[in-house]
Amino acid sequence: MAKQLTAAAVERFRPAKDRREIPDGGCPGLYLIIQPSGAKSWALRFRRPNGKPAKLTLGKVDLTNIESESEPIIGAPLTLASARRLASELHHQRARGKDVIAAKHREKLEREARNSKDFTQAATDFIEQHAMRRTRRWRERARLLGLRSADDGVGFALIPNGLADRWRDRPIAEIDGDDIHAIVEEVRGRGIPGLERRAAAPSETQARAMFAVLNPLFGWLVEKRRLKANPCLGVARPETPRARERVLSNAEIVAFWRAADAERKEFAALLKLLLLTGCRLSEVAQMRRAELNEDGVIWTIPGERTKNRRTHVVPLPRFARDILATVPTVGDLVFTTDGIHPISGWSKIKRRLDTAIEVAPWRLHDIRRSCATGMAEIGVAPHIVEAVLNHISGHKAGVAGIYNRAAYASEKKAALERWAAHIENIVSGKPAQNILTLTKRGGNDR
Repeated sequence: MAKQLTAAAVERFRPAKDRREIPDGGCPGLYLIIQPSGAKSWALRFRRPNGKPAKLTLGKVDLTNIESESEPIIGAPLTLASARRLASELHHQRARGKDVIAAKHREKLEREARNSKDFTQAATDFIEQHAMRRTRRWRERARLLGLRSADDGVGFALIPNGLADRWRDRPIAEIDGDDIHAIVEEVRGRGIPGLERRAAAPSETQARAMFAVLNPLFGWLVEKRRLKANPCLGVARPETPRARERVLSNAEIVAFWRAADAERKEFAALLKLLLLTGCRLSEVAQMRRAELNEDGVIWTIPGERTKNRRTHVVPLPRFARDILATVPTVGDLVFTTDGIHPISGWSKIKRRLDTAIEVAPWRLHDIRRSCATGMAEIGVAPHIVEAVLNHISGHKAGVAGIYNRAAYASEKKAALERWAAHIENIVSGKPAQNILTLTKRGGNDR
């Protein structure tokens, strides 16, 4: 039988290499817990109504031996006497059929709800506890909600006039469908609150982006029992835009190439590799030398940097390797101006390109589409184009994608070499070679 603890014994016990649990013979189920660090606390062991064993931490040990006039509560410092009183009360509640573990969990949820009832705290919790763990573009989601990284790098700060600033004292339970509809309409017509507006015309894209962050935010709050219902339910979701079809003509490719030549070597090489490889901007911009094999022929993009989370192996054509050789080596990052961060400021770079090219409106992502279309027009098979782009749609979607594990290494290499030779001929003014014209669009020279 366990010995009855005394206040002097509780103070005298010393930590060991492993965690210690010392039963109190004076109260069934009560244990003195001593951590290797020396921290002491009280815990109660018992069986729940379903028969499963359970442990409830009561609180830290109070060695002052000064008894409080108030009733002991879970979480407060407890002397030996107050720990016994609290344990006896919990045993009494259990005898009456109360599940004290479930009750404590419910109280914790209610306490969290009280402490995080305003929108700003709820949005911060959503980014820290959910988006940062599951979403690569969590910073963009934070900006939409009106949050930015704090200046000291710890936590978040409010973007002036952003949504979190506007709704900083707004209880989340008071936000309804009308509020969601109003903010989506405001974003559509006037842009994201607190952020610089770049488009003069109404933006369906920004409205859709705002809805796409508010809906999972409130869904997460429902999941965490902070809300009873998601106010986004029943609000019309902004329409998905039609897929873009913009493809650069040969003349536009030449203009783009010459405009790239006017940029710094790092920027120029990056822009050209977008066209030669068909890779996404983020994939090329964050290229690391460790991702290149010894002779620089094979570039392996790890799954954590690709949109579909699948490792993408890119056999770099000779033309692309020659361009990469012109980039100064500064650390592991290939495209950087300080050796620490990837190249950024793409809005400014795009504006300079627009000024130099002076063609119909286009986007940097249109280069990827131009690469895919161009390869198809010089006779590259569709499934090889998809492999080059690391797509899992079309020929590699669904069941076919599960069983079709072919990497098409040699075919991808041949396709990219052929495409690079085609681009080299275009930008040098030589006649294009091995071109198979499949379609004509708007009279553009393809």
